[in-house]
Amino acid sequence: MNRILSVVGCSLALFATLPSSAQISLVNPVPHEVKVTDAKCLPLPKAWKVVTTDALSDCAAANALKTNKVGVSVSSSASFTVTLGVKGDKCVAKVKDMIPDRHEGYYLRIDKKGAVIAAADETGLFWGVQTLLASMAEGKLQKAEVTDWPDVPYRGTVEGFYGTPWSHKARLSQIEFYGRHKMNVYIYGPKDDPYHRNQWREPYPQDEAARIQELNEHAKKHGVKFYWAIHPGVDIKWTVEDRDHLMAKLEKMYALGIRAFAVFFDDIWGEGAKADKQADLLNYVDDHFIAVHKDVAPLILCPTEYNRAWADDSKGYLRTLGTKMNKDIHIMWTGNTVVHCIDKESMEWINSRIDRKAYIWWHFPVSDFVRDHILMGPAYGNDLDIADTMSGFVSNPMEHAETSKISLYGIADYTWNMQAYDSQKDWEAGLREVLPKNYEALRTFALYNKDLGQNGHGFRREEGDELLPLAKRIENGEAGALKELQETCTRLDKAVDALLADHSNPELNRELRPWLLQGKNLAAYGYDVACMAVCLKEGSAAVGGKSFQALYDAAKKKTLEMYELENSDVRHALQPGIKVGTKVMLPMLNKLFTATVTAYNTQNGTSLEASADYNPFKLTSDVAQLALLPVSVRGNDVTVAPALEVINWQKDGSFTIEGDRDITFAGMDFNFGVPKVAGNFRLELFTNGAWREVSLLHYSDNDPVIHTGNELGGMTARKLRITNVSGQDLQVYFKHFKFVKQ
Repeated sequence: MNRILSVVGCSLALFATLPSSAQISLVNPVPHEVKVTDAKCLPLPKAWKVVTTDALSDCAAANALKTNKVGVSVSSSASFTVTLGVKGDKCVAKVKDMIPDRHEGYYLRIDKKGAVIAAADETGLFWGVQTLLASMAEGKLQKAEVTDWPDVPYRGTVEGFYGTPWSHKARLSQIEFYGRHKMNVYIYGPKDDPYHRNQWREPYPQDEAARIQELNEHAKKHGVKFYWAIHPGVDIKWTVEDRDHLMAKLEKMYALGIRAFAVFFDDIWGEGAKADKQADLLNYVDDHFIAVHKDVAPLILCPTEYNRAWADDSKGYLRTLGTKMNKDIHIMWTGNTVVHCIDKESMEWINSRIDRKAYIWWHFPVSDFVRDHILMGPAYGNDLDIADTMSGFVSNPMEHAETSKISLYGIADYTWNMQAYDSQKDWEAGLREVLPKNYEALRTFALYNKDLGQNGHGFRREEGDELLPLAKRIENGEAGALKELQETCTRLDKAVDALLADHSNPELNRELRPWLLQGKNLAAYGYDVACMAVCLKEGSAAVGGKSFQALYDAAKKKTLEMYELENSDVRHALQPGIKVGTKVMLPMLNKLFTATVTAYNTQNGTSLEASADYNPFKLTSDVAQLALLPVSVRGNDVTVAPALEVINWQKDGSFTIEGDRDITFAGMDFNFGVPKVAGNFRLELFTNGAWREVSLLHYSDNDPVIHTGNELGGMTARKLRITNVSGQDLQVYFKHFKFVKQ
């Protein structure tokens, strides 16, 4: 039988012809091939009988049927039968030719008597069950045949961001989400887990080891490979002793039940960054650990040169890995830069150097380098014809695990069936997934939280495009434009109120709260500015019972409240600010405010302040990676957000912080991640019209924190400057910077 003839094309073409109620269209990811045998749906069975082999009776797929959340019970006497089997099992022998010859592939047939799920392997069987369950989400059943498989072998996430690691509860929830949407990999590598990175030689304490065990077991139940990653590069010595430390740690993790491992060497320099040493170590691990334990997944390496911008072909780091390292070891890659979308040309470039298909680590929707934003937009920008050029594709999500699901919903679809991928459709569906009862409000708010703002990586996303025509009409003074702006601000305000009151997803509510409060401020500011413009345009004495002066005062008060909220305790840990609508909405409002106040001053001979933004501190720098870091205030502490990668601080490069008034200093310290570097930098304060140097020192030889001399206390200055005076380019980190004002 020719299966191609029995299937109606690919699902992308098919779904366009299906009625909107088609149950299979509820499935995510989009299946590759679907044949609907009857457009009329069946009622959901009250019970089903599960038929399978003894070997599969307790597998993840069978258990998913038994513990389903669609309201179907399991009964040996039920008339509706679900048959499960993998290729070679007698129970699915009649459909063996329908099973795709692809890893994790499956065939599903649903009719009035029951369902048959036949797969290439147990994981594929689990995915078939997920398709069956997802198709029943609206309480109906579609008679259909589905033939399906993944485009990319390894699909999922890497918890590899800097900042507050996910909670144990959040990780469990993430794993369940991956299983529902056919993502098969979760790489555990949080930068702030000390036993992953800084204390990599040490075993986990008993309670933390137990949590990792639970995560691993939970992953097995949901078709997900739990990869545990170790990061020895910060202080590894290329000795037999340290090699044995690494092997001992891996063995301890194996004893906990872990069966998939990764080794990270990212964001380091110096001794740990040598390609030949890394290759030798990984080969040793591959030969003496992975190969010895027959049940362990292929090893993954995150290299030091993990993007094209950092790759130096003349030194041959990547080519050394490609030629020296065992070919079954995966090598991770972020693209042309640290944060970048992936295209075919860049895949060809990296694959030719590492002599294997790269394993993509996509830095989206991660926000650890723009923590003042929360990213709620769609996942888009990667080529749709590169599935066969990569061995894996994992997303690096935000520390906000629940909000990350909005984008991850689409990433699951993209990696499963690239040609059918529709980022906008998946974005809408992802919003419904995380907050089904308040989808419209969440969608409205998400429109203002897609872009990252200006950042050192230059990675931007579309945001506020639907407002661009309105902004143009306002600029042209068109009738009705200001009223539409008022309505837009009112919609945002109502959406925020609805979300603040919605506790159906408590974790989402907790994560979004700082931005929801700022969104309410933005809506109020925008409404006041629109009313100011109406008042001026119509020559009215008042709008909504408020005079121009009252509206002006209210708008200025809101800008101050936005600043104060940004620097309040409502922020999450390490969050430098709270930004909403920064790409189109806020710039549009600020421009309208300035233009309106300027025109009012001209008409009335007044001198109202026309500047919209309020921020008492400004950072400028000719060190590219520092120039866009935000400055924030908490009480008397003024901090600069950390940079997360190695800083290439050029000779004579500097950064300056300037206040809007004189600052009286009570103290200062900063951490460039390297001991004994205080002498390479000069700190100066601009006081009494001249720069005055302040001494720098370490309290101990091993302490990377740089402190100031006693002369700083009580000094008053408008700005400070730190300069690389070493006479050469330096590589440092920028882990922490703070000064304390009186």
